[in-house]
Amino acid sequence: MSNAIRLSASTGIHKGDREYQQDQVALLSHPRYNGCVLGVLADGMGGRSGGRKASDQVMMTARQLFERYSPDSDDPAVMLKNLLQEAHIVIRLTAITSEQEPHSTIAAFLINPRGDCHWAHAGDSRIYHFQNGHLIHRTSDHSYVQALVDRGEITEAEANNHPHSNILIGCLGTESDPPTTMHMIHRLHPGDVLLACSDGVWHYFSPTELGSVVESLTPREATEFLIEKARMRARGGGDNLSLVIVKIETLAEEKKPPPFFKPAVR
Repeated sequence: MSNAIRLSASTGIHKGDREYQQDQVALLSHPRYNGCVLGVLADGMGGRSGGRKASDQVMMTARQLFERYSPDSDDPAVMLKNLLQEAHIVIRLTAITSEQEPHSTIAAFLINPRGDCHWAHAGDSRIYHFQNGHLIHRTSDHSYVQALVDRGEITEAEANNHPHSNILIGCLGTESDPPTTMHMIHRLHPGDVLLACSDGVWHYFSPTELGSVVESLTPREATEFLIEKARMRARGGGDNLSLVIVKIETLAEEKKPPPFFKPAVR
């Protein structure tokens, strides 16, 4: 990645109106490669211990695989696919000792030092790619209502208020292998923003609103604003909330006076 570009980032998490926190979110900087970053978000499901165990397993697997990852020689898409598959297997193994069947969503994006970005997801935790506040692309939920939207039976707006909006057709920890949907951004540029968030966040905002917030605020301000606004809109019935925002910015050059500049004398 060019020296003239920098990443600014923030994560946010809140229990919402739930008794337990089952979301997990992390933004990891590679221990050996400067500019190599992995954002991971997991929304655990399955009772008090089940959901938290599942999201914990996603984070543990992500840290282990990312530490071994080399952007010089490893395929980023393969690394992300392995992350989903290995986390899925570990969650299946922990099911024996859990109160309920543990499941988890995952939304993970990997930024390489040369500026390319790869992402993968399973479930209904989302990743958005904005450019100067405009939505370029987002993940498509592995959910019942997204299938209805895709078939043209309901609109995006209707999907948000659908009584079955919480039914997933694919995630980690189920009996069948998880869906693995990949996406690649060939090069990130100043003005690009990546936002990963659980349904406890995106459920309360249109893409236009999200784009406007991440464009006008710093990542830290944006995470705080989105959590606060989602809490207000949930009206006491909110899910766990988690999000990670990464903003690509131009390094501000130090302002120097023009050559032969002389202060005006009065």
